[in-house]
Amino acid sequence: MKRLFATLVVACTIYSLYARETCYSELKGDTLVIGNECIERKFIWNDGNLITYSLSDKVNRKITFTVKQAPDFFISRDIRKASNGAYRVEKVAATDIHPAYLKTIVTFSLGALDIQRIYRVYDSCPAIACDTYLRGTVNSVFGGREENAADRKNIEFVEDMKSKSVTAILDQLYLKGQHWHAKAVEFWDVTDWNNNLLAERDIIAYRKNNYRGNLLFVRNGEDGNGFFFLKESPCSSVQLAYKDVDFMAEFGKFMVAGLGITEKDIQKEEWTKTYSCVTGVYGEGELQALTALRNYQKNIRRHLRDRDEMIMMNTWGDRSQDTKVNEAFCLQELERAAKLGITHFQIDDGWQVGKSPNSAVAKGSFNNIWDNKDYWKPDPVKYPHGLAPIVKKGKKLGVEIGLWFNPSVQNDFADWEKDAETLIGLYREYGIRIFKIDGLTIPTKKAEINLRNLFDKVLAQTDNKVMFNLDATASRRGGYHMFNEYGNIFLENRYTDWQNYYPYWTLRNLWMLSKYVPAEKLQIEFLNKWRNIKKYGDDPFAPGRYSFEYLFATTMAGQPLAWFEASNLPEEALGIKNLIEKYKAVQYDFHQGTILPIGDEPSGRSWTGFQSICQPKNGYLLIYRENNDREETWIETWLPEGAEVVCTPVLGNGKRMTTTVDRKGAIKVSLPESNDFMMYRYEIR
Repeated sequence: MKRLFATLVVACTIYSLYARETCYSELKGDTLVIGNECIERKFIWNDGNLITYSLSDKVNRKITFTVKQAPDFFISRDIRKASNGAYRVEKVAATDIHPAYLKTIVTFSLGALDIQRIYRVYDSCPAIACDTYLRGTVNSVFGGREENAADRKNIEFVEDMKSKSVTAILDQLYLKGQHWHAKAVEFWDVTDWNNNLLAERDIIAYRKNNYRGNLLFVRNGEDGNGFFFLKESPCSSVQLAYKDVDFMAEFGKFMVAGLGITEKDIQKEEWTKTYSCVTGVYGEGELQALTALRNYQKNIRRHLRDRDEMIMMNTWGDRSQDTKVNEAFCLQELERAAKLGITHFQIDDGWQVGKSPNSAVAKGSFNNIWDNKDYWKPDPVKYPHGLAPIVKKGKKLGVEIGLWFNPSVQNDFADWEKDAETLIGLYREYGIRIFKIDGLTIPTKKAEINLRNLFDKVLAQTDNKVMFNLDATASRRGGYHMFNEYGNIFLENRYTDWQNYYPYWTLRNLWMLSKYVPAEKLQIEFLNKWRNIKKYGDDPFAPGRYSFEYLFATTMAGQPLAWFEASNLPEEALGIKNLIEKYKAVQYDFHQGTILPIGDEPSGRSWTGFQSICQPKNGYLLIYRENNDREETWIETWLPEGAEVVCTPVLGNGKRMTTTVDRKGAIKVSLPESNDFMMYRYEIR
């Protein structure tokens, strides 16, 4: 019952995002306090160069005090005394992008360098974010490379144990105790080359060591309570100015390292943003840690039914590239898409006058795009009437049109304003709201700034109506924890032509990411299983061995992406519409919850799935029986031990059942056939 109570308390906070205002910020004397009803962080003012005094988990009634008074932000040993400290508070109103929040702006100077730290806190959210900006000059090189532990002197004297860090620090907590357990989670995108997208490393904090990743969960072994650091940056392997470290741990001292800039990126008159850092608190048990993180992530971007939910079809998955796209083809595809139940049809590369490097009809280039002022106009040969007939037909059929777009990458997106005007123009002329953003390369801080300017201008000029599908397949991009306010993530390219599409691979990537990344923010592909059957031979996990309904079901925890040409499907494929229509009826409600992986890791032979925790006592279970001979099994969930649960079938082939939850949240489930699935709506009595 203790676990159940804690679970319910934390789950309640997820669904109170629009409750009464509870955030506060107050500077009184030498003490600054920022918080809400879930979390409070208390600082010593230190003329603006804040020093954390305590971190409170108000839900679990736990206050953790720091044991060493060192500024949270560190950039150089050469600068010690802060000056010109200033403080102000702003209420930020809710928009279609984010809920209302409280912003605390703290500015101070370290010599000739100005620092601005903006703390964001949302109602009923157990986390406080911090965005850091720098301006002015810094004389010393900061963020130097950490020495390898193997090159350090062996420890024989107390003096040998002292750390000699020169790494710039975004945030840090220095806490009492010797029994701190941590988990660092590192992520990889560039999914054209990577099919293993995260790795977890468990740690017992000891002498100073470095760790990579965007997430660090830290738990006190004495009482089970903990906190997390989220570094809002690209994946470690593609960060800017990277020194092979994101977190440092030394007994009870935990630090977030790496600003994402060098001293050369700092401007004298303009603020330059570093990577951001989020600190959250949670109580005993992994579920509290994950729901605390997800609570914050759901505040970054509001998830709206009419904007963010989609079952999109993009024809690029059948490898015709730009050889087929034209008015007649698109009109035909729309007819077939409607018969499938598709909600969005996105025209990929080839709709425009300009030819990209991926063109199959001409040798194109992304260099100097704006030398051709007509580059981003609809190709008059392919689309003699522009895109208007396509959009009109889509509206008639209930299918929204989206487009592919590749910003001008040369010179750090120097032409970002022209790119923005193009997207704004397409929205105003055709009402197109959804753009797949491809071909990004972010090699410098200037490129990152200009790209953000592009997105911000488009949103500002379209009243936040436009959203972006941010491609994560190649090059240096935003990863899973940056640019999240702008839309969702196009996760991966997979093709039957090259035999790199396997349903359990796709399901595994979604399953693994869903623990730390909102699944509803990921576009997940399913392909035409009838293409290239011979290329797979007798492979037991070939797409052709699964039902088309099952392939669709593997994407349901995310945003389903029909990665094929509908005109290439056989008539029997149209039978999937029944499932898709039923899914659309629950899609938004399912995605409103905290979606977490359950069961075993997908392997092609597992029992696996997802749980969406929607309210303290109800939610959804999406369960897959892969190719195994167990008609019945126990599957571990996030349900509380001992609870009586009623499961009502929603999709697939499950039967209504009432069950009592066993150890580790396990429930007994059954499916008579392999490579099948079921979705339940559950209720805890």
